[in-house]
Amino acid sequence: MTRRATLLFTALALAWGVPYLLIKVAGAELAPSVLVLARTGLAAALLLPLVLLRPAVRRQVPAVLRRWPALTAYAVLEIVGPWLFLARAEQELPSSTAALLISAVPVVGVLVAPLFGRAERLGGRGWAGLALGTAGVATLVGLDVAGSDLGAVAEVGVVVVGYALGPAVVHRWLGDLPGLPVVTASLVIAALVYVPVVALGPGLPATAPSGAALASVAALAVVCTAAAFLLLFALVGEIGPVRSTAVVYVNPVVAVLAGAVLLGERVTATTLVGFALVLAGSVLVTRRAPERRPLPEAAPAAA
Repeated sequence: MTRRATLLFTALALAWGVPYLLIKVAGAELAPSVLVLARTGLAAALLLPLVLLRPAVRRQVPAVLRRWPALTAYAVLEIVGPWLFLARAEQELPSSTAALLISAVPVVGVLVAPLFGRAERLGGRGWAGLALGTAGVATLVGLDVAGSDLGAVAEVGVVVVGYALGPAVVHRWLGDLPGLPVVTASLVIAALVYVPVVALGPGLPATAPSGAALASVAALAVVCTAAAFLLLFALVGEIGPVRSTAVVYVNPVVAVLAGAVLLGERVTATTLVGFALVLAGSVLVTRRAPERRPLPEAAPAAA
């Protein structure tokens, strides 16, 4: 990779590796729905001007809005559901464990691909990857999670399925549209969904949250959402969409290190083994086999 691509890749890995830490800190004082509303609302407010003030992007907005069923489905699968369940799960699970379980998204993505007409022939290596990934999740859940936390693990499972289905919806119905207005519209939809949820549910906090909680919310919205999507678009433009997906293999490492250093979360041998299995499985199941080049045809005999 070029130096620019390396910097973009590193920045994106950090931006998508620290949300688990920030959710843990903010979730200690804010209800999950309030946290999601604050994150989506602020991120949407930051990205909307970039969409509306750039003529080339603004002209794409009507085309994006005409796809409102797929857009709404993407917002629900990628943001509305997962961000709420992740915030709920991290009230029980360490942030590092949540991140490690979510690293199974590429494996689940291959399993749900046939639902969207994208069935892939796995071959021996792909099936081995599925087996390793499943064994890694089983290791994390069976040996590194207390029995009382299984409900939180199930919530992370909802997040994993949502994160796997969201890109499939984009590929199937939104793939020909520019990413910035699609992401911005999805954040707006998510924020609008959570306005009544918060109003009729927990409501806004009665007292002002601490500085740490407010800083965590701001970082989630500005760095981990708005800036992260802009970094993703830049990285895709630099190295392409396929190579850009490798960032998902680095995010859990960042999350585990952040949880251990800043929150004092315990990293056990089981944690490392489980992560290694999930990582190996994800790499195997998403790696494409090299295409076979057809043998050159024999040149016709000269007349």
